[in-house]
Amino acid sequence: MAQNDNLAELSASGVAVWLDDLSRDLLRSGELQSLVEDHSVVGVTTNPTIFAAAISASDSYDDQVHAMAVRSISVGEALRTITAADVRDACDVLAPVARRTGRDGRVSLEVSPGVAHDTDATAAEAAHLWWLVDRPNLFIKIPATQEGLAAITTSTARGISVNVTLVFSLERYRAVMDAYLSGLEQRVRDGGSLAGIESVASFFISRVDTEIDRRLDGTGADPSLKGKAALANARLAYQAYEQVFSSERWRALQARGAATQRPLWASTGVKNQDYPDTAYVSGLIAPDTVNTMPRNTLEAYADHGSPGEPIQKTYDEATRVMTAVARAGVDLDDVFAVLEDEAIQKFVDSWDQLTESVRSELEDKA
Repeated sequence: MAQNDNLAELSASGVAVWLDDLSRDLLRSGELQSLVEDHSVVGVTTNPTIFAAAISASDSYDDQVHAMAVRSISVGEALRTITAADVRDACDVLAPVARRTGRDGRVSLEVSPGVAHDTDATAAEAAHLWWLVDRPNLFIKIPATQEGLAAITTSTARGISVNVTLVFSLERYRAVMDAYLSGLEQRVRDGGSLAGIESVASFFISRVDTEIDRRLDGTGADPSLKGKAALANARLAYQAYEQVFSSERWRALQARGAATQRPLWASTGVKNQDYPDTAYVSGLIAPDTVNTMPRNTLEAYADHGSPGEPIQKTYDEATRVMTAVARAGVDLDDVFAVLEDEAIQKFVDSWDQLTESVRSELEDKA
């Protein structure tokens, strides 16, 4: 089947199209394979919210849950077995993409959000999940908390490909890139190869507008500023990416076969229905980037999406927007701190819901 023209054009612009969704039904029905074949999908991201919805809404997990229930498997082990099985199968579906592109064909699995502020526990769980899924086109998602930065370095040094998630601010994004480069440098010092190590940094988009718009409403600022900060923030992140991955430090690693840590645009479904439903895709066009989309955003772009102005031409305007937002009285440091805390708590809540769903299923199937 021919690729959708709009998504093929997006892919040709340098934006890798990933799907922010996964379920056993998506795999068994062949729907994921179809999205690869006709929607230019070359990667998949997951999180606890996605898995909680998938397990609670389908009976496709019943046989596996029953087998674990009669063996008296713990809830935690059952949860990891279920999610790892889906991610492993998705990695296998996307393995031809990984072989063809060398960079994409990746599927992400997240460490427990409950350890987001524990460096050693995060690194240990990342290593365990890498071993458990056992696929070279896996990404382990590690939150970009202060404590997560060292875990990113440790995991990279161990040869684990990391998707750094929950990045909101430019300051933290620069720290994330530094953590990745430090991991590569440590691996070189330890005599390891950099071949096959990939990384993305997931820069969150829509939540930035949600929080900043709310604060602008309380300042009496020019209403035309609303709905602009998220794109401006991400565009300046890409400028930072260009700076870091053209540095002498980077070139030394590149000479040893290192791959750049691509920016990944996450949370790209609009939350304010007054905004165009493809705004966070069309507005973030640049080479060597990833846009992971929920299914409704992917379908919207397939239907009527078109690429906007390349990011590299927007830096001056993006700087003007963020300066104007700050001058309007919005404390950007506080915005990003609140967003990080809220995002981690949301994933903790989803993880608890996922755990409870698995516990209930185990009890029912025992």
